[in-house]
Amino acid sequence: MGKRREFAEARRACGYTQESLAEAIGVDPSTVRRWEAGSSTPFPHFLPKLSKLLGVTRDELQTLLPDDSPVPIHKRLPATDDELAALELLHRVTSSDVSEETLTQLESVVDDLAMAYPLARPEELLERLRMYLAYVNTLLDSRMTLAGRQRLVVVGAWLSLLAATAHIDLNQAGAATARLRVAAGLAKHAGHNEIRAWCYETQAWRVLTEGRFAEAIGLTHAAQALAPVGSGVEVQAAAQEGRAWARLKRPQEAYRVIGRVEKLVSPLQRPEQPEHHYRYDPTKFVAYLATTLAWIGDPEAERFARETITRLTPSDGDGKWPRRVASANLDLALTLVANDRHDEACHAAAQALHSGRVVPSNHWRAAEVVAAVEARGLPEAAGLREAYDGMLRG
Repeated sequence: MGKRREFAEARRACGYTQESLAEAIGVDPSTVRRWEAGSSTPFPHFLPKLSKLLGVTRDELQTLLPDDSPVPIHKRLPATDDELAALELLHRVTSSDVSEETLTQLESVVDDLAMAYPLARPEELLERLRMYLAYVNTLLDSRMTLAGRQRLVVVGAWLSLLAATAHIDLNQAGAATARLRVAAGLAKHAGHNEIRAWCYETQAWRVLTEGRFAEAIGLTHAAQALAPVGSGVEVQAAAQEGRAWARLKRPQEAYRVIGRVEKLVSPLQRPEQPEHHYRYDPTKFVAYLATTLAWIGDPEAERFARETITRLTPSDGDGKWPRRVASANLDLALTLVANDRHDEACHAAAQALHSGRVVPSNHWRAAEVVAAVEARGLPEAAGLREAYDGMLRG
């Protein structure tokens, strides 16, 4: 039994465990244990609440908390209070129920899921993301260090951002917006401007797929303003701006941004995990050129689209970027049909439509190609329309 046995008995008589009394007061359970052992004494500002919880007067509480010091508890010198307050704060800041190993593992999970993104189907990726987000949400209720909490908040922001991207791929605008709002809020709380920039860039892509091109440009500017210099999101946000100008049929502005993106990409080295969605792979620039030039109507898009398809399609057909290949085939088809090379255009379009890798957010790009073929009255139009309708049903 501790030095302050009567204090412990009064606690139990009121139905409190050490843990529940600590929670009611707002301290760590170890603090209550130290009070009962006599190794520390409650700070003066805790005394009124302790008296109320234990149903005793201040004088009776003084009796329950005997102390070797001749100075009454409520008249103790401020310097002593300051020392104890500092020790208590240090104890609480350094206490944690979430281990270093757990945080490190969760950070690895973020990387694993970001690397799975180019290959995984968005609905399958979302299932895993929901599971880990629920786990992070549970951990946020745990006691942890300030540094540990910040790391966990950053993990939650990355996972929410990737979940938003998967929702966009599935054309789930409401869910995507909600996830982006959470990701941006967590990133702001953690002071993580890179994630905040990715949120703007991701939202820019979402509104671009909905045809809101001018709004997309504004969002890319916000992303570029926050993006760390030399980061992948700085490049990606600039690239989105170029795409939006291309959709607005403003070639001069689009070419200007293409030049800026090329300058940003030129000093970058290929990352160890180029498939990581948030680590910019400089070789993506070729695929970016194919899309942007195809939307401008520049026939040079053909060369870059073919280069992308060749580079990303291995001999065994089992590549890491099936979605990027499907998009490149759509770029190629759009360029070829605009230049009256109809047979080749229909073949490229069919490759994309039958790949099973055109995500719902890119269906409009496929529809654009099919409509262009139909407008020319080509005999292949019926087959492409059937393939397109089958893709929608699938």
